[in-house]
Amino acid sequence: MDLLPPASEAPAGGGAVGGRGMRRGVGFRSLKLVNVSMEEALPAEPVGVAYGRLANGLTYYVRSNPKPRMRAALSLAVKVGSVVEEEDERGVAHIVEHLAFSATSRYTNHDIVRFLESIGAEFGACQNALTSSDETIYELLVPVDKPGLLSQAISVLAEFSSEVRVSAEDLEKERGAVLEEYRGGRNATGRMQDSHWTLLFEGSKYAERLPIGTEKVIRTVTHETVRNFYHKWYNLSNMAVFAVGDFPDTQAVVELIKEHFGQKASISCPPPVIPEFPVPSHIEPRFSCFVESEAAGSAVVISCKMPAGEIKTVKDYRDSLAESIFHCALNQRLFKLSRRRDPPYFSCSSAADALVRPVKAYIMTSSCREKGTVEALESMLVEVARARLYGFSEREISIVRALMMSEIESAYLERDQMQSTSLRDEYLQHFLREEPVVGIDYEARLQKTLLPYISSAEVVKFAENFSTTSSCVIKIVEPRAHASLEDLKAVVLKVNTLEEKRSIPPWEEEQIPEEIVSQSPVPGIIVDKVEHPGIGATEMILSNGMRVCYKCTDFLDDQVVFTGFAYGGLSELSEDEYTSCTMGSTIAGEIGIFGYRPSVLMDMLAGKRAEVGTKVGAYIRSFSGDCSPSDLETGLQLVYQLFTTKVEPREEEVKIVMQMAEEAIYAQERDPYTAFANRSREINYGNSYFFKPIRISDLKKVNPIRACEYFNSCFKDPSAFTVVVVGNIDPAISIPLILEYLGGIPKVQDTVQPLSREDLKGLPFKFPETIIREVVRSPMVEAQCFVQLGFPVVLKSTMMTEDIHYVGFLSKLLETKIMQVLRFKYGQVYSVNVGVFLGGNKPSRSGDVRGDISVNFSCDPDMSSRLILFWKRYHIYRQKALLKKMYGPS
Repeated sequence: MDLLPPASEAPAGGGAVGGRGMRRGVGFRSLKLVNVSMEEALPAEPVGVAYGRLANGLTYYVRSNPKPRMRAALSLAVKVGSVVEEEDERGVAHIVEHLAFSATSRYTNHDIVRFLESIGAEFGACQNALTSSDETIYELLVPVDKPGLLSQAISVLAEFSSEVRVSAEDLEKERGAVLEEYRGGRNATGRMQDSHWTLLFEGSKYAERLPIGTEKVIRTVTHETVRNFYHKWYNLSNMAVFAVGDFPDTQAVVELIKEHFGQKASISCPPPVIPEFPVPSHIEPRFSCFVESEAAGSAVVISCKMPAGEIKTVKDYRDSLAESIFHCALNQRLFKLSRRRDPPYFSCSSAADALVRPVKAYIMTSSCREKGTVEALESMLVEVARARLYGFSEREISIVRALMMSEIESAYLERDQMQSTSLRDEYLQHFLREEPVVGIDYEARLQKTLLPYISSAEVVKFAENFSTTSSCVIKIVEPRAHASLEDLKAVVLKVNTLEEKRSIPPWEEEQIPEEIVSQSPVPGIIVDKVEHPGIGATEMILSNGMRVCYKCTDFLDDQVVFTGFAYGGLSELSEDEYTSCTMGSTIAGEIGIFGYRPSVLMDMLAGKRAEVGTKVGAYIRSFSGDCSPSDLETGLQLVYQLFTTKVEPREEEVKIVMQMAEEAIYAQERDPYTAFANRSREINYGNSYFFKPIRISDLKKVNPIRACEYFNSCFKDPSAFTVVVVGNIDPAISIPLILEYLGGIPKVQDTVQPLSREDLKGLPFKFPETIIREVVRSPMVEAQCFVQLGFPVVLKSTMMTEDIHYVGFLSKLLETKIMQVLRFKYGQVYSVNVGVFLGGNKPSRSGDVRGDISVNFSCDPDMSSRLILFWKRYHIYRQKALLKKMYGPS
């Protein structure tokens, strides 16, 4: 649904509400309810956007939107994907997407890519185009600060629609990049996803038409076959163009679309009828035990297919809200189960997903310990059966209602700050899925009207869709085979029998405290205050020594963000203590860092938009928060609890953390890419203990008591911390809260002098002084190759600020140039990444900064040495050409 009001409508409640800070919520609370019939139809045409259809069949959507400034989000959507391909065309829809950026009637030799890069519109893997089973989407985010840029960008999309050049030379140049993308998808994740997709859609053409295609077709398909596919299916009547951005005149953009698209004509006439590809239902569940030696861990996936519903009426919309409540309430239970003693899984969640045009699915996924897939499956099935038998309590439903009401309130309050890309995506779904776009004003009023009256009985009916007789597919993934198909079938039979006999007990709810802070703290006072008019900020020193800086901003109406930091982190520890203390944050997070278990705190925060997280880094320990202005008090209460509550290790929570850490370590040891990254890190940083991966032997040495003691010490002394608060705040309301909950944090007795940046102990690491060439070999299911070229960087303190910017520019320049050579010239890579790491240095105004630049790409294992040589030769050639240009042929 659209989350912005129509351009011509004023917000309900009499327009803007005066005042800042926490009074902003009044705008939503004063919204009037709507008086509608459940059978009332929702608008078929999108609200708040210039919408129409050209004579040649092209649909357009144009909307003026100021976020981000001087930028426009453009898109061309084609209602054609891989499912329409014939057997000898498998992968051709995706190849067409690649060729569009290679050459068209007006642009040749990747001129489109150069144009995008020249105007600051980034080009890269999956950033500009996507091919799925049912559609192909081209996306551009372009600046509009100079005359003509928007027109040229729209002309590029117009070229994609009907002018893509498909020659033998173009195809051969792009074949290698497509093959590398194919190869990159043949890792553990890709194999698991492809296997599940094939099983899920067995008996349908969708099962046989993965968008990436087959290696045989990619290698051998002719340009005539590709061209014929393009000419047949790329018909303007199956396309829409979208333009959402910071332009003052919407109609002028419509005229640009008419100028560039209006004279286009599709070669296929009349337009082809896009066939429907049914997905057969099945009563008996399908089972799969997938063994993947490189898997990140053991997992269970339950998928239940059903026809993709449409939202046409108010009742349909109400049903969609009830469905969302079901998944959210179920997820709350699944999370709480994962935090109990001896949990059946580490994590588990449920969601509805529109997989293909005719079908959506309820999908529940869990990660669990090795040899734990059968137990995890049983627990997942039992929870759905429990919901079918007893439903959800009114308290559970009310918690979810509060969460959803908070979300729509935030969307309404920030209706003028929606990003153009988000709006564009809303209109894409209207074109591709016929999802209604009604405007945030009406949607907020509709949700406010409907949510309070959605009952548990309405919600629980959606549990029927999670039945093992509803086109269900059950799949487990294990790194080594432990469970069998018979084990899975036995679990399904067992749970079904328990449900039939009503032998599953009702859900037991926990007691939830009403207040986060049980006893109000004694507020602190301001002992010093300094105004910084140049930046519009105010700095205060509180009586407990904490420094607080705040600034009122209007970037987002429903947001306040704050960060507190203090110098001193993991670099101060000895090597013997490092492993235990680095686990402190993980163990503390599992126990609960605000005085309550995470499962309890989740319910306590229902309906409030406030979250606080912590981080203990090498040199700095910090907490960060994000909240609604109306929930600033809750956010500050969490900070107060962080400093005044001791985390004490309990056996059950520590056991869970250690099991999860152990599984993660085993997963890293199975993953060949992690083995490569670990070895690169060892070479680049001199085998420093700070950069070494944790092994099972290290994990056995972890002292949970010491880990929690260290975490407690990191967030104990308020005088060491500087807190910055920025957002839509009213000082008259927020300062008393700051004094109560930040100023109320007790002083620490016998405190030591807080560290300054110059006092910090630097990390022990050293980049190699000589050139190192090393091949890391690792067993792999399918042959792949990853290349990293690393170069040391030293930035002198006198020029450090400027040099950091130069290094950033250099990394982007390198990335662009290497892409031009290895992909566009030789066609042998899919993408290139150039990264800069400067994070090992302590924050200092005087010391030099050391780090490295790394060039990373994947390629055919047989081509890696040649590609490095190609780049070196090209680099030398360019250097010689530049010298010749500057100094002549001497």
